[in-house]
Amino acid sequence: MSFADLGLIPELLKAVADAGYTEPTPIQRQAIPTVIAGHDVMGGAQTGTGKTAGFTLPLLHRIARHANTSTSPARHATRALILAPTRELAMQVYESVKTYSKHLPLRSICVYGGVDIKPQQAELRRGIEVVIATPGRLLDHVEQKSINLSQVEVLVLDEADRMLDMGFIPDIKRILALLPANRQSLLFSATFSDEIKKLADQMLKNPQLIEVARRNMVSETITHRVHPVSSGMKRNLLAHLLRHQPDTQALVFVDTKLACGRLAHFLERHGISADAIHGDKGQQQRTETLEAFKSGKLRVLVATDVAARGIDIDELPYVINFELPHTAEDYVHRIGRTGRAGHQGNAVSLVCAEEKHRLAEIQKLIKLEIPQEVVPGFDPEPEFFEAGSRSRSRRPASTPAEESPRTPRASSGRAPGPVGTRPSRHKSPIAADGFDFSKPYEPTAATGSAPPPELQPTLAAQGKPDPLRRPQRPIAVLLGGLGRK
Repeated sequence: MSFADLGLIPELLKAVADAGYTEPTPIQRQAIPTVIAGHDVMGGAQTGTGKTAGFTLPLLHRIARHANTSTSPARHATRALILAPTRELAMQVYESVKTYSKHLPLRSICVYGGVDIKPQQAELRRGIEVVIATPGRLLDHVEQKSINLSQVEVLVLDEADRMLDMGFIPDIKRILALLPANRQSLLFSATFSDEIKKLADQMLKNPQLIEVARRNMVSETITHRVHPVSSGMKRNLLAHLLRHQPDTQALVFVDTKLACGRLAHFLERHGISADAIHGDKGQQQRTETLEAFKSGKLRVLVATDVAARGIDIDELPYVINFELPHTAEDYVHRIGRTGRAGHQGNAVSLVCAEEKHRLAEIQKLIKLEIPQEVVPGFDPEPEFFEAGSRSRSRRPASTPAEESPRTPRASSGRAPGPVGTRPSRHKSPIAADGFDFSKPYEPTAATGSAPPPELQPTLAAQGKPDPLRRPQRPIAVLLGGLGRK
């Protein structure tokens, strides 16, 4: 089957041919005719399946009737809205739209946060048919009244699972409320959790389910290796491995933004050119860091899963999992950035005892037992090689009191009670000196008692202190005074 068999207009077929594509991928064969027919779509596909062209081509086909060369903003109303979770992914989709719409007089823009909003506002007010946006920045434009969504005909929600992970679902719902009810909606996600299904129920009408075979079988050009190591020695082991491969680049994955920055600084202090990319960095910093890595000026790029979306480097030799991902599917996403286009790739994972269960899930998913190699001087915790151990910090459940009674204190002078019983905590009101605490208090003339009221003025006149009154330090001493006479 060729792209011409899918029913695309000539302008799009010419753009596809210019890009060098001759045969559609499985998801493109299913999605393009379905979207052209006007159906809502719930698509299950991961990165690298051709999913982006699977929705951009039919989307452009459907709004091509609005293409015109007029300079009036009114003739260029927003007809298609594509939402992406990150700036990098939004830019990737934008490049796809630009590539395929090159022979159509349609305008497109990519709007995202982290940069000045004013140039985006000026361009939007000129009239834009296709808007690719991150949710937060789109809502900024809505509040600034620089975009009108009342004529949107096609909505695309890309990487919905990532939207959920990043907490964008409330923003998505706000955006849905701003769109016309009579529209076509497309939702794409690598996984379909209950939350994603609930969102799909809200935004899709009688959707067609399109799900290609999941790409859990990793490329044969990738060599996998695990280095068991204690959690406290991971950074040192990483520096050791990188020093022994001085001429190679590596993309290193961590779980959090905080760990991302700290690890990059650690490598820099050890003489390894490294930088971090994560969501807290400004857009200009992220772009400069990516360009430095792609050009080879930077040896190591430390990234979180979300920030790495959109990183596309054909000849990246190493992907290193400093921390294993929480889901096995993310392992496939991570290592898919190496071993591309027939080049040899290496996926190296530093695994401590706490991560053994994640390693087992990954091996089960990719149907491959990954070789393990302990680097001398970087031994893992003993628990790593214990059968069934999942975490070095995991403790056995506490034993019930009746099965392991406490040993009584030697100084208590009391014999232990029967197992399972607890001695009474009630104490006698009679003290050891015979005083009965249960009776009302009655003042006595005991030594140390307060003087009679009639004697208190006399004591004060003689300059004698009240025998029971607690002496107080002069206030000036507390304030640093009385130092000079």
